[in-house]
Amino acid sequence: MSEASTSLLLVILAFLMLLSAFFSSSETGMMAINRYRLRHLVRKNHKAAIRTHRLLERPDRLIGVILIGNNFVNILASALATLVAVRLWGDSGIAIATLGLTVVVLIFGEVTPKTVAALYPEKIAFPASFILTPLLKLFYPMVVVLNWVCGFLLRPFGIKPGQAAEDQLNAEELRTIVTDPGMLLPQKRRGMLLGILDLENVRVDDIMVPRNEIIGIDIDDDIKDILEQLRACQHTRLPVYRGDVNNLVGMLHMRKVARLLSQEEVNKAVLMQETTEPYYVPESTPLHTQLFNFQKSKERVALVVDEYGDILGLVTLEDILEEIVGDFTTDVSDSSQDITPQEDGSYIIDGSASIRDINRSLGWKLPTEEARTINGLITEEMEFIPESSVCLKVGEYRFEILQVKDNRVKAVKIFTA
Repeated sequence: MSEASTSLLLVILAFLMLLSAFFSSSETGMMAINRYRLRHLVRKNHKAAIRTHRLLERPDRLIGVILIGNNFVNILASALATLVAVRLWGDSGIAIATLGLTVVVLIFGEVTPKTVAALYPEKIAFPASFILTPLLKLFYPMVVVLNWVCGFLLRPFGIKPGQAAEDQLNAEELRTIVTDPGMLLPQKRRGMLLGILDLENVRVDDIMVPRNEIIGIDIDDDIKDILEQLRACQHTRLPVYRGDVNNLVGMLHMRKVARLLSQEEVNKAVLMQETTEPYYVPESTPLHTQLFNFQKSKERVALVVDEYGDILGLVTLEDILEEIVGDFTTDVSDSSQDITPQEDGSYIIDGSASIRDINRSLGWKLPTEEARTINGLITEEMEFIPESSVCLKVGEYRFEILQVKDNRVKAVKIFTA
């Protein structure tokens, strides 16, 4: 073999290695590309993304044309390498060509291009789509036959190669994506997304204002006391009841009250006429369902009832929105009057404070599965009503009970480990 022909074969062999690297990187880049970002780019009419998306709609055909090209190139390179090696070194050239080409293919045709494609799938997949699309049309008959044979072999196992994998996420998988440090979202927006995902796992009785804390108008009170309460009220809607909140008369909107207070004389009958029908919801209603129910019914306040129809508490649209966006105040002392920071780093917390509110305000992870308030958590852990000056530990938090009154923990000091 002349020196010129040997040089030509070596040039062809190098070109075949480039083709091998192209097919190997294309396979990895196509399979590793982010499908959700790809769909986003398709909606933006990105031409390369559209071509790539069409190829990935039938991954069996895409892999078929890539493997046809890759195997053809590698086999041809092996034959040429063997031919050159035999002419140069005789019979021992077969072993030299086998070992040498194996190393070259692994380094330059497999590992290196696939590593680059795995790190930068878009930069590889998008340019490759320009070449793979016409190649698929060119070798379409061969690809169809190859896929038919593969499909026949896989059919007994219940596998249909023509079906693309469904890219679906459940709530927990989406939560993992949102919490990924690599996700380029501000912390506040990330928290809002997590808040939306949490709505399915939280019920209205988890965030409601307990019955004993509901601020309302007792219509049996003296009219002067009622008017004074209305003038000092900071809420937009108030329940009106007789003696007990379970004897609910209706809901009173403060916008209507403001008009009434400008009149010279306001009596109970006038107030009663301005009340509207209360809106009740079951205690087990998930927050995401209740959010849609508020929207559907055009209501903003609901009374939470148990299976016997007794009122357990009150929930508002604002309460649900706070589960998504967080409290509308950023200072801990403002966000909850039940939490009082101490100089030693501990907090004095009211026993009726909601565990969810505490966790959200302080970034803690107190358990919420069995109890909704600090008092409930303590009695659940101790299994009896404790006395003051008793200490206990819940996870990484240390509790010191400061006050017990009326069979309830009124105040507790909590330290973090």
